[in-house]
Amino acid sequence: MSHTQAAALSPETVTGQMKQNGVTDIIWLPDSETNWLYLRMQADPDLRLVGVTREGHACSIAAGLYAGGRKPMILIQNTGMMESGDSIRGWLKGLQVPIVLMVGYRGYTRHGVNTDTAATYTERFLMAFNIPFYLVEGDADADRISIAFGEAEKIKQPVVVLVGDEFHGFNR
Repeated sequence: MSHTQAAALSPETVTGQMKQNGVTDIIWLPDSETNWLYLRMQADPDLRLVGVTREGHACSIAAGLYAGGRKPMILIQNTGMMESGDSIRGWLKGLQVPIVLMVGYRGYTRHGVNTDTAATYTERFLMAFNIPFYLVEGDADADRISIAFGEAEKIKQPVVVLVGDEFHGFNR
């Protein structure tokens, strides 16, 4: 196993963090990058998958699930998060929903030389919306997911986990 593979964020680690933090529902927009994570979540009887056709819909669904006593988590990509700005503002921040959004950091290169503007604007978007965020690049960083859950509960607001190994972390 190469160093890159050993350092990747595994689906088992992610679902373990979800369960450790009491997640009941994952609201997500299906994509090819999260296939192995999807299979792992689908096989877990304690996790309910709620697919959406647009990321903005994830916010209202998550707010409703939270109001109904569930503990949702949103799993989307950074481009969809940015498109969902008004839903994040109104549904999650406005209603004080303590939720973690796990966001694929499309275009993230770790070196700051971006060839994809999705990466250029991701952290700026989060700062503009005053949303705390944690970068997770591999299993060694996975404890930041629990930290994000704790912060969301403390501040009663959304917190983002940026997945910086987007094209490798959830795949085999």
